[in-house]
Amino acid sequence: MADIEMEEDHPRLILHNFLTEDECKELEFIHKSCSTIGYRPNVFSTTLSHLIATNSAHLIIPFLPIRDRLKEKVEETFGCEYELVTEFTGLISWSRGASIGWHSDDNRPYLKQRDFTAVCYLNSYGKDFEGGLFHFQDGELKTIAPMVGDAVIYTADGRNTHSVDEVTSGERLTLTLWFSRDSSHDEDAKLILLLEENVLLKSNNVPWSLLPLPASDNMYWFSPHQASNQDIGFDIRLGRLHALGFDVYYSRDMNFGSDLSELLMEPMQLARRDQLLDHKFVNVLHSLQVAQFYFWEGCKSQAFTNEVQSGNTVRLSRSQSEKITQVGVNRDIMLCVRPVQLGSVFYKISWTAIGIV
Repeated sequence: MADIEMEEDHPRLILHNFLTEDECKELEFIHKSCSTIGYRPNVFSTTLSHLIATNSAHLIIPFLPIRDRLKEKVEETFGCEYELVTEFTGLISWSRGASIGWHSDDNRPYLKQRDFTAVCYLNSYGKDFEGGLFHFQDGELKTIAPMVGDAVIYTADGRNTHSVDEVTSGERLTLTLWFSRDSSHDEDAKLILLLEENVLLKSNNVPWSLLPLPASDNMYWFSPHQASNQDIGFDIRLGRLHALGFDVYYSRDMNFGSDLSELLMEPMQLARRDQLLDHKFVNVLHSLQVAQFYFWEGCKSQAFTNEVQSGNTVRLSRSQSEKITQVGVNRDIMLCVRPVQLGSVFYKISWTAIGIV
């Protein structure tokens, strides 16, 4: 790990290869399985509280050793051993069109508890995305080209005012943490409370399950360029499934009055081209997590080929093909009109040009 020296007037440090490639890939799997619409246009996020709320708390485990290592490094670097708590932990990705101008991370009254920032880059500039360079306004270390595994730590105040260029293609993925000296902003205390509430809920005559429970469909509905008509956009779960080459199949006919949110909560199967996977998923989020798991493990399309060879798929019949929820989209162009109603036979999203991921 090679560290660039810290300036006295602009306390910051870049840590090369702070995360392993395997750690980055695992966090990427979690984000692409669970992310929702983020806090800025063309940004997607995965927070630890969201993982708990969607019954995916087990996916928090990979974050814990990384958070501890980062906190120890920040405390060592800035001379505040045993003083800090983690205020926020989240995976944040920036798709085409996302950017942010000059700011400090404590630039609002409700953010003054933030003392230090850590940003870990989970993929690489020039390979996984274009644009998205990180700039400090002052000091020697002014521009950072994100590279997988690298991390940058800095004070969250005006000594480290910074910006991020607009992403022009691909998806720029980071793990972002803020640390505070104010223990009342300890993220862990809030997460423990959420976990306790979940345990109480499940012990109160609610069957225990580790299967994911999707959040409100609005949290997955992406309207490009802050479209004035919020019905113009697409569901990012369907978009990510299609990017992996999958369409969605529902065995039973949907009622004419059914809407998209009802459809995506229904049991379903995945199809690729003319083959239908035999496995049934409880909802679209469940199918997305399983599909992303295959890709994280490096199986990619070979996993589906193995399913075909082992007899775990069937060829789609003509009637089944008519029930496919097709996402007519390619990797760089996505746009659809949110349907108001679904026909009793099939539901199809029509797409036209807009950029994402």
